[in-house]
Amino acid sequence: MKIPKKIQLANIPTPLQRIQFNGTSFYIKRDDLTGVELSGNKVRKLEYLLYEAKKRKVDYVFTTGGEQSNHARATAIAASSCGIKSKLFLWGIPKKNIDGNLFLSKLVDAQIKYLNKEEFFRAYEIMEIERRKFEKRGKRVFVIPEGGSSALGIWGYVNFINELKTQVDLRKMKGILTAAGSGGTSAGLIIGAALNGFKLKIFAVNVLCDKETIRNRIVSYIDAFKNEFKVKDKIDFSNLEILDGYSKEGYKHISQDKLKVIKNFASSSGMILDPAYTGKAFYAFNENFLGSKKSTNVMFVHTGGLFGVFPKRQNYLSV
Repeated sequence: MKIPKKIQLANIPTPLQRIQFNGTSFYIKRDDLTGVELSGNKVRKLEYLLYEAKKRKVDYVFTTGGEQSNHARATAIAASSCGIKSKLFLWGIPKKNIDGNLFLSKLVDAQIKYLNKEEFFRAYEIMEIERRKFEKRGKRVFVIPEGGSSALGIWGYVNFINELKTQVDLRKMKGILTAAGSGGTSAGLIIGAALNGFKLKIFAVNVLCDKETIRNRIVSYIDAFKNEFKVKDKIDFSNLEILDGYSKEGYKHISQDKLKVIKNFASSSGMILDPAYTGKAFYAFNENFLGSKKSTNVMFVHTGGLFGVFPKRQNYLSV
């Protein structure tokens, strides 16, 4: 198997903690602690993607996401640390007072192009048109996909399993639960578990796409990974379970019942969950695995998102 190179961005290994909530003890993997400015799971993927960008000696990286995208902010900051400029194609509208992830992206001088919802779902087409314009001006561009999810990017979560197995006996674990936006994290976890021979269930809480779309995305990333890196190990797709219905309010919104769980968890653990990803995923985790027994062998991955809390501060304080 061909293993790609990467640059060092993340502070890893991240801690694995055993805590209790709603009467049940469980493991939580603190991937929110990969580094303050680069906090969250996106950094593991960017280590591989930005190595490739540097190798190609690009002037710019392009990527896409929501206006409060953790991935877009992490990309902008990480690219700056590598001496590369960034342009972000974000679903949203210009605002006079910017906050959270968007503020940090602007702080490192990322260029922003706002997209409406219809344009956002054509973001790759729009980025390709823009890339051609830049290259006509002599600027080399590397396009990083949404969430850093590609055959190369998901190496970050293939290797996550190698890290995790040094912290806990994964043979005694039933599964791992994480939020799924683009789906790359879940894809990497499935591959990493398969390569190590662990029969782990990967629970993906879809927060952006419908159940069928996110499953198809995850499968397509896995197929692309196997083809590109000559992987012959069998991947058992029955180990993937989509926990659907936890983002009915929409990707950019969060309901009061979820905020109550987030606030209770924050007050009991000191951990803060964001409104787009980890908050919804933890609500699903709580509903499916906590409260009914003293402990669970399903692990929760805290993928970060702290800066996305600030634009929703009034919502958080209203519960």
